[in-house]
Amino acid sequence: MSLLLISLPPGAPGSYAWATSGDGQAVAAHGTAAPALLPAGGRGVEVVAVVPAAQLSWHLVTLPKGVGAQSARLRPVLTGLLEEQLLDEADALHFALEPGVGAGGPAWVAVCRRDWLATHLQALEAAGRAVGRIVPELAPQAGPLRLTVVGEPERAQVLVNGADTAGGVQALPFSQATLGLLPAAAAEAAADPALAVQALAEPAVAALAEQVLRQPVALQQPAERLLAASRSGWDLAQLEFAQGGRARSAKRLAALWRDLLHAPQWRPARWGVALLLLANLVGLNVWAWQTRTDLARRQSAVRAVLTDSFPKVPVVVDAPVQMAREVALLRQRTGAASPRDLEPILSALGAVAQAGQVPTAIEYAAGELHAKGVQVAASELAGLNQRLSPLGYRLSTEDGGVRLQPQEQP
Repeated sequence: MSLLLISLPPGAPGSYAWATSGDGQAVAAHGTAAPALLPAGGRGVEVVAVVPAAQLSWHLVTLPKGVGAQSARLRPVLTGLLEEQLLDEADALHFALEPGVGAGGPAWVAVCRRDWLATHLQALEAAGRAVGRIVPELAPQAGPLRLTVVGEPERAQVLVNGADTAGGVQALPFSQATLGLLPAAAAEAAADPALAVQALAEPAVAALAEQVLRQPVALQQPAERLLAASRSGWDLAQLEFAQGGRARSAKRLAALWRDLLHAPQWRPARWGVALLLLANLVGLNVWAWQTRTDLARRQSAVRAVLTDSFPKVPVVVDAPVQMAREVALLRQRTGAASPRDLEPILSALGAVAQAGQVPTAIEYAAGELHAKGVQVAASELAGLNQRLSPLGYRLSTEDGGVRLQPQEQP
């Protein structure tokens, strides 16, 4: 499933920055367009809305016992925990809880204006780009401090997250004067070039970032930042924006399948599966080659028996059939009895018939003997056939008697 990533602007619906990716690992295309002119959504495309860092506030809370992500009391509990930290009325805000948090533990809560988010989601849905997942541009993380400088030189911003970041994520104007507002690690790095922090910057502000931070920065296109945000485990589509359980499961499966196919961390598993399939393919080919070789050897042995026994056979076409024909001709020339002749069949019948049982009628045709009046119990039939098998005959019951006939040759 491919991705359509849409960055939600801070104001009313208008022009949206977007990016697409076929595998979730690299940007395929990007641009800016009105909702109706965005790349097509629909089947096979997951539409992901990215909320800018400046539109979110982050709050660390401790959930009471018995209240988790799926609890019906989650919103009133969050309202009570955050009422002293919020500048707006709680009813006007949307809350989203950190993924994977259990009841009774600390958790980050993302907060944004509900009407702003609903307006953008409705505009995209009306344009046929219904959003399946909502992710933050930047989320709190426990790793090293990271600075991302974005925008234009005249209106540059720095996005901060990582260890020691107050509020989890910060979006601040970027200039020499605001260095004091950054976490201590960033200020120390700017004062001492030997102390570097992880720093990214868009191409338009890369020179400014290196000048202010006094260290090299890695370039990151806005579309690459959207793609990085889509890999987050966060989904802000919760509470009133939550989708059904089936839709959530489908999204998880699609994301897992995309990661299995393309994500770098799954590369060893992909190589393992490929090697396993290759080993099985090689094994099947070796087994098939051995089977063909064994079959050819057996066929050669059968032909050798025929040509050794009957050297006059000019060409071997079907060795078993030709062998049977040559044996029959030899038997005719020598006057030897065939298993299909009457005398050998009567002899075989006498070997298994019970004492005192005399057939009332005997019919013989085409090498088969039907003896009427001879009764054989079904429980005895298997034992009698076991005795007849070395003689080359098979016994069956039918029409008030038994039928004795030569066994079919394999």
